[in-house]
Amino acid sequence: MDPDLATEPTADAEDPAVTGGVDTHCHLFLMETDPAEAVEAARAAGVARMICVGIDPQSSRRSLELAESFRGVFASAGVHPHTASDFDRPSGAVVEELLADPLVVAVGETGLDYYRRLSPEADQQRAFRTHIALSRETGKPLVVHVREAWDDAMRILEEERAERVVLHCFSGDPSVAAEAGRRGYFCSFAGNVTYPNAAHLRDAAGAVDDRHLLVETDSPFLSPQDLRGRPNAPANVVRVAAALAEGRGLNLDQMLARTADSAFRAFPLLR
Repeated sequence: MDPDLATEPTADAEDPAVTGGVDTHCHLFLMETDPAEAVEAARAAGVARMICVGIDPQSSRRSLELAESFRGVFASAGVHPHTASDFDRPSGAVVEELLADPLVVAVGETGLDYYRRLSPEADQQRAFRTHIALSRETGKPLVVHVREAWDDAMRILEEERAERVVLHCFSGDPSVAAEAGRRGYFCSFAGNVTYPNAAHLRDAAGAVDDRHLLVETDSPFLSPQDLRGRPNAPANVVRVAAALAEGRGLNLDQMLARTADSAFRAFPLLR
């Protein structure tokens, strides 16, 4: 491991780990590339922070191990809706244990996926509500996956009085984005916002105010348009930021700074 990537005390304001961009959602444990290489490449691209998001107890533990190994990497802990049927008391206890660590900055990812339906809707909703409760109890933000389930997802978030919410890989329309904004939710956009047929996502991003706009890669998935067919990586979050910057009439540095500010607001433990 490159010693420059090892965990070390917070640097001053000129350090790129403080001033660089933030990939709010990646899965380093799923990448074919060695995590050290992916982190180093991200830092070289100007990406100073990245959140390695767990999708089950095992990957959540691995995410924390990676956060402990590399400066600028943080973790989340949760169970993806695809495996919500496996979210039982023992797995919940593992997630709760991991959430006690300050390097675990969020709960999730959790949510609802009615596209693949790899777990029954009832199991997804049960697990989702439990994750919301964990978010409220710990005060840590909730990372939410929604696919073809916006009505139920927004209803459950309201019913359970979810507080700090990050809608990961946002796929809703501008009206959903506007409602999310009214509730104070954060909307995070990934590489699919660069696709030629994704005008609806770019329109949705335009409905999100600067204070609640985030960027992510969801690596190794959803590579930006010019890299489609290749595995995605945290370094590519700059391409997502560039696409959003164009729609807002900003330059890349401005967009990276604004989305980093939003990330620190969404995930206070990133600082």
